[in-house]
Amino acid sequence: MMMRRIKLVLRSALTLVMLASLSACGGSGDFSDLQAKMAEIKARPRGRIEPPPEFAPIASVSYSVHQMRGPFSPPVDDDGVEIPQGRQVEPDFTRPREYLERFSLDSLQMVGSISRPGSSLEVLVKDPTGAVNRVRVGNHMGKNFGRIIEVSETTVGVLEIVPDGQDGWVERSRTIKLAE
Repeated sequence: MMMRRIKLVLRSALTLVMLASLSACGGSGDFSDLQAKMAEIKARPRGRIEPPPEFAPIASVSYSVHQMRGPFSPPVDDDGVEIPQGRQVEPDFTRPREYLERFSLDSLQMVGSISRPGSSLEVLVKDPTGAVNRVRVGNHMGKNFGRIIEVSETTVGVLEIVPDGQDGWVERSRTIKLAE
């Protein structure tokens, strides 16, 4: 019984609050302040809108790629290319690789040379790990099957065997100079 009475009181209080809030929305219907503001805005001088810029017409271009070479076809016809007959260059894959062949030639530095009476000139080459190695003509270095063909007190001549891009190999000579 007590619960019913509390519910009834709450309902009636809620109803009174809602009626009070709705009565605030009503009013005398006096919109004079709003009409004055609108009249002020209408009395202001009007602005001028700039006309849009004129654009020059763009010339049309016909795009026809059927006259061009396809992106996946070779750049030259294979019929007209002659493969040179002569000494075929190919690296020796059966040869055991030497220590300096694990580094690229760009990362190796010549730091000096050693000459002893009765032996050939040896060159000191520093690898990226900081170790200094002795090499001579016939040793290999570099990732591209480089073979040392010439040494002097200031340079090392290396002959590399690199792919030619057409399933073949070509020789390329490189020189490493003494680091200053």
